[in-house]
Amino acid sequence: MRCFSLTVGICMGLVATLTAATVYADSDEEKAAANPANWAMPRLNNSLTAYSTLKQINTGNVGKLQVAWTFSTGVLRGHEGAPLVIGDVMYLVTPFPNIVYALDLNHDGKIIWKYEPKQDPNVIPVMCCDTVNRGLSFGDGKIFLHQADTTLVALDAKTGKVVWSVKDGDPTKGETGTSAPFVYKDKVLVGDSGGEFGVQCHMTAYNIKDGKRVWRGYSEGPDDQILVDPEKTTSLGKPIGKDSSLKTWQGDQWKIGGGCTWGWPSYDPQLNLIYWGSGNPSTWNPSQRPGDNKWSMTIWARNLDTGVAKWVYQMTPHDQWDYDGVNEMVLTDQRINGRERKLLTHFDRNGLGYTLDRVTGELLVAQKYDPAVNWTSGVDMNKNSANYGRPTVVEKYSTETPNVNHTGICPAALGTKDEQPSAYSPETQLFYVPTNHVCMDYEPFKVSYTAGQPYVGATLSMYPAPGGNNMGNFIAWDGKTGKIVWSDPELFSVWSGALATAGGVVFYGTLEGYLKAVDAKTGKLLYKFKTPSGIIGNVMTYEHGGKQYVAVLSGVGGWAGIGLAAGLTDPHAGLGAVGGYAALSNYTALGGQLTVFTLP
Repeated sequence: MRCFSLTVGICMGLVATLTAATVYADSDEEKAAANPANWAMPRLNNSLTAYSTLKQINTGNVGKLQVAWTFSTGVLRGHEGAPLVIGDVMYLVTPFPNIVYALDLNHDGKIIWKYEPKQDPNVIPVMCCDTVNRGLSFGDGKIFLHQADTTLVALDAKTGKVVWSVKDGDPTKGETGTSAPFVYKDKVLVGDSGGEFGVQCHMTAYNIKDGKRVWRGYSEGPDDQILVDPEKTTSLGKPIGKDSSLKTWQGDQWKIGGGCTWGWPSYDPQLNLIYWGSGNPSTWNPSQRPGDNKWSMTIWARNLDTGVAKWVYQMTPHDQWDYDGVNEMVLTDQRINGRERKLLTHFDRNGLGYTLDRVTGELLVAQKYDPAVNWTSGVDMNKNSANYGRPTVVEKYSTETPNVNHTGICPAALGTKDEQPSAYSPETQLFYVPTNHVCMDYEPFKVSYTAGQPYVGATLSMYPAPGGNNMGNFIAWDGKTGKIVWSDPELFSVWSGALATAGGVVFYGTLEGYLKAVDAKTGKLLYKFKTPSGIIGNVMTYEHGGKQYVAVLSGVGGWAGIGLAAGLTDPHAGLGAVGGYAALSNYTALGGQLTVFTLP
């Protein structure tokens, strides 16, 4: 996947009517999620569109936004994710040590309660790509936190007291928690990080009431561990067959195979399916793990109640570049090729934007969403071909040969987009995508596995893609045709999650620290404001006291900002990110602040 081990200097159209109200266990949660004034889920709804029906702030007045209030989190590292708002209370979480705050919206963020977990700081060196946390979840009167040490904690939403907690993984073997938990129906879902340490990664469902494990599905291994039915689980319309994963790994390599699950799962309550992506195979040296390495780099459609997969689709077989498949799976209902279909759209690290039928897993669109992408000439879309659904690798950019510096590969390992999630507007039927416009040199080398030690096996350097100095773009994408509608260049990668609103405005943040508002139809800049630190958080909106607010966490860090966040100076540290983003220190500095905006 991405970066790690800071102590050694290696950091390594119609929107689907899937209202968040369907996911909660009692009437209080149903009301909270159904109320557009709230932001009660990490991406607002279970389809992950991050589309708000609030429209008090619109294209005609967004230029008048002013800062309403601010809040310092007290932590100076990368602030990913977004706050939650339920009624009069806002909930937010910091990077390690993962302090949770409940703030009173009636008093400009006065602290109602604070929860500060006691965690072993030895987890910090094994956290990938900064000590980030991607947010909280809400359900059954509880706030759910996935701590860095993999502990899943349920806190009483009113008091902050621990209701229950459970350990999801083992940090001494390299497992850590960076993702937000997700509440769907009566379950809390969490994924793990640790692909750079040879973890056999998994997704796990816990009972919302008491924290008891309901099921766990691994990304690679025997059929009973990955929770598949060889005759009923399909890939591109065909049964995957017995031992589909084992046959693609050499010996017992699957036991240290990676495929971590630290991204953004969506949920279709009508199908009762969750959609989640698995990450890179371990190690980063592809010559050490011959085969397709299934089911890393895969979109999974799993039954929420049992965890059994209905279908899978592997985007990057035998990944040679660390193109994790964990990015968000956005669900929409749209008309495509003359038919109304239930769709899933996914912007992969590998630089391809995918649209699939989420009922069957049929591949409908697979196109580059950055023209710089060069490692593949495209995906074979011929259903009669033996290579149907596979990307064609351009030999020049293969990294299969060890101890050779493979140059000019686009995108870099951090992908055309990393975890920073997109948004979708049913008004325009467009996706709004924060992207990286970055390439790399990649030199793999032999590495041995030792539990709890880095298992990477590659040296990288990163730099802007050819044809300009911009390292990012914010784009509008048509998921039905696989085409860019408009593109706004940015000096650095856009590492902030997007927000789309019924006011015709799309919001995102920049690594220099700007909150920006653009016209959803044209991409025209309507407003910008410089916050105290670089933004890698996800913009959110809510309504309180009859007024609409927009809020975002700023605090530079993550993979792109790891040099600043961890004080690294070696250009090869952070797996090349420190050198690639060295100029970022000229524009921003460490921080940890929530900034809330509204109209005067």
